[in-house]
Amino acid sequence: MSQRDSGYARKERDLYETPEWATDALVPHLRQLGAIWEPAAASGKMVRVLERTGSYVLGSDIDDGCNFLESGLPVESQWDAIITNPPYVHATEFISHAICLMAPRGLVAMLLRTDFDHARTRARLFSDCTVFAKKIVLTKRIQWFDDSTGSPSFNHAWFIWDYQHQGAPTLAYGP
Repeated sequence: MSQRDSGYARKERDLYETPEWATDALVPHLRQLGAIWEPAAASGKMVRVLERTGSYVLGSDIDDGCNFLESGLPVESQWDAIITNPPYVHATEFISHAICLMAPRGLVAMLLRTDFDHARTRARLFSDCTVFAKKIVLTKRIQWFDDSTGSPSFNHAWFIWDYQHQGAPTLAYGP
């Protein structure tokens, strides 16, 4: 199956900033979190939405000299979660690294294409992963370009891994 060409050049380092509504769709599915790290923050759109939850949110980005894949947890606080829209080409590495950093009690939430969990090579992150907790399918497609006149090409979902989750993963739907 081929993917449709959007008509736009791919952005360097997959810099596609998450619209507020997409992060708002995640918020009701989060438990109470004291400190959140957003490691691919760009201009901070997601950080600003997450701050409205009352959590302390640190945004960092590779453009600021913080390469998430080469870093440990920031030292400022006790971290409860890592939440981000990772660069798609590094999504698997972002998820694996975040899950390791959040052990043994934290939460990870990643915005990904809805079918990201379909690949057999990613079973270790989903069906074989006891901390995989929830998939929140967005029923509205994300428009990544403000000047876009066409329909968005892909469906997206939030995927949550939570060391405090018990039982089978659940499925939910957002706007």
